[in-house]
Amino acid sequence: MKIIKMVKKSGEVLAILLLLLLCWTAAFYITPWFFQAFPIHQLSSYKMQMIDTFFGFFLFGLIMYGFSKISFFQEKQSLFLRPMIEAMAKMAQGNFNIDLSFYKKEFGNRNHPFNEIAESITHMATELGEMEQMRQEFISNVSHEIQSPLTSITGFAHALKSDHLSDEERMQYLEIIEVESMRLSKLSDNLLKLTSLESDHPPFEPKSYRLDQQLRRVILSNEPQWRNKNLEMDVSLNKVTINADEELMDQVWINLLHNSIKFTPNNGKIGVEIIKNAADRITVTIKDTGIGMTKEVQMHIFERFYKADPSRNRSNGGSGLGLSIVKKIIEMHKGDIQVESSPNKGTELKVILPIDQ
Repeated sequence: MKIIKMVKKSGEVLAILLLLLLCWTAAFYITPWFFQAFPIHQLSSYKMQMIDTFFGFFLFGLIMYGFSKISFFQEKQSLFLRPMIEAMAKMAQGNFNIDLSFYKKEFGNRNHPFNEIAESITHMATELGEMEQMRQEFISNVSHEIQSPLTSITGFAHALKSDHLSDEERMQYLEIIEVESMRLSKLSDNLLKLTSLESDHPPFEPKSYRLDQQLRRVILSNEPQWRNKNLEMDVSLNKVTINADEELMDQVWINLLHNSIKFTPNNGKIGVEIIKNAADRITVTIKDTGIGMTKEVQMHIFERFYKADPSRNRSNGGSGLGLSIVKKIIEMHKGDIQVESSPNKGTELKVILPIDQ
């Protein structure tokens, strides 16, 4: 098969060289006739040879242009470009499953321009396909998260119409409606926050402030929650000043502390500590004695809408967006977040931040 292709290519090259030879030969005989028909001052042999050469190329170009207008060659050219045209048409319709292996078979593994174009289109189609899948999953997850509380609200609102409910049952149904409404509101806030952070110009206004004071304020604001579960708070906050967006970092500490409180059982313990690693970096550690998580769960916890136990998160009002927002904010600050955890042995989260942005 390769020998046949090589013979075919060699034949094409020889045909082109033969055509060039014929064009130059024709030019050699035509130009003297032209000079005799139109008397021109005596030209040097060098100039005559240059005129013959350029005229030969002109004839070659003219013949090739004529060939390109013949329907046989137009159809052959169209057949050669058709896989690429069809692939682009599929992509325009939202189908990113394309096959351009035709060009690899045609040109082999050589660095041919058509090979490079085909590889670029295939790579673009793969990335667009992944983005489309993520978009569909995102829409599906949002729809599910909205539908679940709406179903509860609708169901219990309908039940409240009954005249046979006791006051206790009526209050219970109203509380469920209130909780589900708050869950919808929180989901909406998180979606807006995530959209804002992922925009071309996210809100980011760093300033110098005391990180230890910020963490104390967040811990105290959540005192009713951790006191209600009788949790021991082990806080060790050295005086540290950083340059960051204080409002965005509030969101980070609130989300992380809420998670620790949520998944730590009664009479458990939560530790919050600031460690200065070097002259330009600090680590904030939030460690709890909660239910922990497996290695597999740790690999996905920063993905949107990921829930290790959906039923448990529903009961706790989680939407699966909090840690995605946390990671995005930390990345905006050129920091990193690390997690260490084992089932039933608690979780330790480390937020590493530069002191100066």
